[in-house]
Amino acid sequence: MKTAERMHDSATTNSPPLRPGHIGRLTALTMGAGAVAAVVLAALGFGGATEPVITGVVLLAFAASWSMYAVLSIRRSDQPQRWAYVPAVVLAVLGGASLLLRPSAEVLSNLGWVWPIGLLALAVWMMVQSRRSLSSWSRRAVLYPIFAVMIVGSFGGAYETVREAQDRSTYAMPGQLVDVGGYRLHISCTGTGSPTVVLEGGLGEPSTMMAGWIAPSVATATRVCVYDRAGRGWSDLAPDSRDGTPVTDLHTLLERHGEVGPFVLAGHSSGGLYVQAYAATYPDDVAGMVLLDSQPVAAFTGLPDYPAFYAGFRKATGVMPSAARFGVMRIVSASVAGSLPELQRAEERSLLSTASHNRSLRDEFLALPSAMAQARLLTTLGAKPLVVVTAEKDAQAGWLPLQDELARLSSNSDHRVLPDVDHASLTEDEAAAAISSRAITDVVHAVRTHTAIPTS
Repeated sequence: MKTAERMHDSATTNSPPLRPGHIGRLTALTMGAGAVAAVVLAALGFGGATEPVITGVVLLAFAASWSMYAVLSIRRSDQPQRWAYVPAVVLAVLGGASLLLRPSAEVLSNLGWVWPIGLLALAVWMMVQSRRSLSSWSRRAVLYPIFAVMIVGSFGGAYETVREAQDRSTYAMPGQLVDVGGYRLHISCTGTGSPTVVLEGGLGEPSTMMAGWIAPSVATATRVCVYDRAGRGWSDLAPDSRDGTPVTDLHTLLERHGEVGPFVLAGHSSGGLYVQAYAATYPDDVAGMVLLDSQPVAAFTGLPDYPAFYAGFRKATGVMPSAARFGVMRIVSASVAGSLPELQRAEERSLLSTASHNRSLRDEFLALPSAMAQARLLTTLGAKPLVVVTAEKDAQAGWLPLQDELARLSSNSDHRVLPDVDHASLTEDEAAAAISSRAITDVVHAVRTHTAIPTS
């Protein structure tokens, strides 16, 4: 019996002392570890993954931190925080469901009417429990800021859900939706005359970008159509991101909308890749082309800074849909300067703010190398009219020589270099967009009259 008592006394002596101050360090370390793990997983380990994957791993990282907090506070302190098991279980269930079920954008948007309320209730409950069970500097310094972020996030999520519903009723869709094979694309055509011009926006850009200054100007000379690629603007999300989809989608859209070719295609930025790929796939449907500071097909090899940019932005696009659900992308889009007409600028900000848009942006950016490979198949336009417009201001290293190569796609071409214009201004700024419109109408005139493109 005495031996057993001595063993018990020895075990008690060797066990770590229970110190009131120890809980503060545990709180800071476990919460900090969860935040670091979430950032590392979202930005590095799963960087560029789909929204359900990013959301799932982030929730599981926070679930692990709350679980670790509960366990260590029970075992290593005199202030056990058993309530922390509740957020650990809730977040683990939600994170696991996101990874296993991979909910669609529509499902998550519908849940936007529910989850902000749940997040707010959980934050308030956790705050009450911490006040009851935790007597430490870490409650105010560590936990309260976390609860504040949760509360702000709940209000941000609710606001975003309500604003998206309001925007859908405020900004009426121009044109029509056309089924292209299980999902619908938006197209809007104005003006009369032939050939019809088809405007292709840049990476992640809704049709409002081209509909602001350029489409109305071109419509005074001929028929012009703007449209939204899948997931952009008013178009539905595509069921997947198959290679070649933008090109085949556009061909089906024009055909089912009753548009008669051959067309003059005008593409800005990455939209230039799509019009080149279209010309390579459907050469008889193309009468002429305008490339507005087009993304080069050799960007990875001809632009020294592009590979690093692509790798970094690809990871960022994975986080953007989740951020959009808290209203973060609405703040970002509102802060970006732009000089489109008032209506199109408001529509643009509304459309760029949604998680659905940012999902499609992620998918499109991931498929850019494939788009470049398709565009590379276009080796010549023959004598079809071509105008290449290059914005020289702030152009990255290697950009101008690759623009020169684009001008050599046709024997009937003109390369117009604008030293005081930057990339975005070609569609957003009224004066620069007028130069873009003039390039398009010059190609239209050359097609109609079978004449050479006027040189600048």
